[in-house]
Amino acid sequence: MNMANEALARWNERFSAPGYLFGTAPNRFLASQKDRLMRGQRALAVADGEGRNGVWLAQQGLNVTSVDFSPVALAKARELAKKSGVAIETIEADLANWTWPAAAYDVVVAIFIQFAPPPMRAKIFAGMRTALRPGGLLILEGYRPKQVDYGTGGPPNRENMYTREVIESAFAGMEMLHLAEYDAEIVEGSGHKGLSALIDCVLRKPGA
Repeated sequence: MNMANEALARWNERFSAPGYLFGTAPNRFLASQKDRLMRGQRALAVADGEGRNGVWLAQQGLNVTSVDFSPVALAKARELAKKSGVAIETIEADLANWTWPAAAYDVVVAIFIQFAPPPMRAKIFAGMRTALRPGGLLILEGYRPKQVDYGTGGPPNRENMYTREVIESAFAGMEMLHLAEYDAEIVEGSGHKGLSALIDCVLRKPGA
């Protein structure tokens, strides 16, 4: 079994447990950005897992595509959407090799995609930028390297975490509307729970 298959098997196993690993409520930072969103926009929820963020976006009136590589997670995302009275499109894809649609989305959301080591992360970040329409928004939250010391979520790999420099380099040329680095207590199911080292940002792709 290669590394990609091992990772898929591991995540499928985690998502197969009863309930929702990261809960069903949206990420707190994403929800705080509600006023930047508009009904009818097309949104891409990256590595959306069991759908908590994609479903919330759909509840705000956006047309949502949730992409993840775990079919188990996506099945639960569709079930969550049904229970919530909304519809989402789901795509099963390995983000390391996915062909990102060009200029297809008004909003791209990426919350805690810390599974990606730097080379894969660079490809994913470039793909997210490609997928945004001119004037589109990227809403991103992740862990800073200090998170490894807290051990309250994410992998034990500092190189997978984000810094201001990583974000500014990856999205150079985009307009930074918000960037903050801070520690906070979060409770997102059993997967993210406790004091956490966070970094979040909102960027706008040039042109409109």
